Amino acid sequence: MGKYNLTALRVRQTALRQKASAKIDKLPEWVDIVGDIPPAQVVVRHQPIQHEYFRQRIRTVPGTSKSEVFLESVQQKKISHNKKPSKLFQPLKIKYEEDQLRKEFFRDHPWELARPRIVLEKSGKDFENYDWSRLQQPGRRLDGESVVQRQLWLLNNVPDMTKTAAYDIARREFYRLRLRQEIEQRVAAEEAEATGAVFGTRMLDVSMALEGKVFEDWKVWAKTQAQILDQRQAAFVGAPEVAIPADDSRVSAIEAEVEVDAEP
Repeated sequence: MGKYNLTALRVRQTALRQKASAKIDKLPEWVDIVGDIPPAQVVVRHQPIQHEYFRQRIRTVPGTSKSEVFLESVQQKKISHNKKPSKLFQPLKIKYEEDQLRKEFFRDHPWELARPRIVLEKSGKDFENYDWSRLQQPGRRLDGESVVQRQLWLLNNVPDMTKTAAYDIARREFYRLRLRQEIEQRVAAEEAEATGAVFGTRMLDVSMALEGKVFEDWKVWAKTQAQILDQRQAAFVGAPEVAIPADDSRVSAIEAEVEVDAEP
C-alpha cells in the first residue's frame, strides 16, 4: 500500500489468525466489538474547514436613536489556490478578539508583565462575578487584563465604538486608578514612618551595595593583574626596577578609565 500503514485497520484479523495458529489461548475482549463497529476505512485526509470569524458590535440605526446588535465578519488572510500552502492538514488556530487587544496593550506597557499576578481562580467561574462596565473589580487586583476586558466590554456594549476609542478610555481609567494606588501606598508608608515604623533596606539599596562590592573586588583583581603584566614586561626587557612601580600609575589609569565610563 505504499506509504499507508493499515496495521491498525487489520487488528481484528491479526487477532483471529493468532488464535487460529495457537499463538494466543484466548481472543481479546474487543474482537467482537471491533467486528460490530469496524474502524473507518477512509485513509484520505481532508483539509480543515475554514471557519469564518465574527465579532459582536452595536451600531446606531440610521435615522433613529435606537441601537442594534450585529455580527461583523473578520477578514482572514486569503490563501492562494495556485500554490499549495505548508501545514495544509494541521488544525486551525483558535483565535479570540481579546488576544489582539492583549498583545497591543502589553506591547505598549511591557513593564506590566513584571508585576506579580495571581492566575489561580477559586471556582474556575470567577469571570461570572465581574462587571466590566467599570474597570475596578472587587476582589481582583488591577492589572493589564483588566484593561483588556474593559476595552472588550466597551466594544461589545457601546454603540459606534471603535477599537482606538475603547483603548483610550480603558487606558485613561487604568492610569487614574494606578496613580491613586501609588499615592495611597506612599501616604501609608509616610504615616507608618511617622508612628515609629522602620522599614528594611530597599531593593535598590541592596543592589547598589552588591554592585559596589563587585566593583571593589574587581579593583583588587585589576591591581594584581596590572602588577603581573608589569613584571612580565620587566622580565622581557631585562629591567627589574620596572617590575614593581613606585606609584600605582597603571592601576590609577585603569580606575580613571572606569570612572570615565561610569559617568552618564
